[in-house]
Amino acid sequence: MNAIFWRATVCLLCLLSLCVIPPGSPAQETGSKPPGTPPTIGSGPYKAVMEMDPGLPGRTIYRPDDLSALKGTSLPIVLWGNGACANSGNFFAPFLTEISSYGYLVIALGPITELNAAGFPEIAAAPPRPQGSDPGQPPANLPPPATHPAQLIEAMNWALAENQRAESRYYQRLDGAKIAVMGQSCGGVQALEVAADPRITTAVIWNSGLFPKPTAMGGGKVMSKDDLNSLHVPVAYISGDVQDIAFVNAEDDFEHITSIPIFRAYERGIGHGGTYRQPNGGEFSGVAVAWLNWQLKNDQRAGLMFKGPNCGLCVNPRWVIRKKKID
Repeated sequence: MNAIFWRATVCLLCLLSLCVIPPGSPAQETGSKPPGTPPTIGSGPYKAVMEMDPGLPGRTIYRPDDLSALKGTSLPIVLWGNGACANSGNFFAPFLTEISSYGYLVIALGPITELNAAGFPEIAAAPPRPQGSDPGQPPANLPPPATHPAQLIEAMNWALAENQRAESRYYQRLDGAKIAVMGQSCGGVQALEVAADPRITTAVIWNSGLFPKPTAMGGGKVMSKDDLNSLHVPVAYISGDVQDIAFVNAEDDFEHITSIPIFRAYERGIGHGGTYRQPNGGEFSGVAVAWLNWQLKNDQRAGLMFKGPNCGLCVNPRWVIRKKKID
């Protein structure tokens, strides 16, 4: 995110060694599934499906296939904003399917779209940054974002209403008191804006962070470091190492946040592309599931990945950890 991108994210990701979509497992996915959609079902206890719902146009839903198998277990809700603020709900399909397979209703911005041969939606690249331009500002002349934080709020409102609607497949199957908002890169800025909503329980910001100077990169309001003071829930910032163009902004956000529990981790040897397109979302999805299980399901064993001096990521040589008010 730092100085080179936003809608250029997709083009930058294609330069990374981790951005090739792996062949997935066979899946039974409902809804429209154009060519280029990775077939995955997740490794969790529930086979997950990806679909669109006519009641929520322009969004993609990931959920356990057999809702009757929940046996009284309510699904927490996870809202997702895409990298590049892309209008493509299957852009992060392996990662989001994996999360859903552990018992979550995940709603991603954008419909199910056709992806190119590299597994990315077609998005216009940003123009090159002029030499000597201010690194604290995003590139000029970017195309407008294709998605907006308000769409995440709309998705949350829809899910909460469906949980109360007797004719809905989700009737009394969702946990409206446990809602996470997450996003990658540009979508991470969207997540930061939505995280101020009092109904949000936790936020995870992936390969992202705010610019030093105020911007409206997420397609919503102008966001500045002062907006970090509006966060009221535990937050995790997860990224690649210094090769990740969002690294500096994530580190700076961590320094600014002092009043809430915050966990900061980056994986060595990983860039801005993360591990989202590795089978079942790679190592990033394991971190996501553990954080969500801890924060939304009160799974204290999952919390051991983050809590204490010998936390799971603390002792993993691939990861570098910082935290405040977590232990």
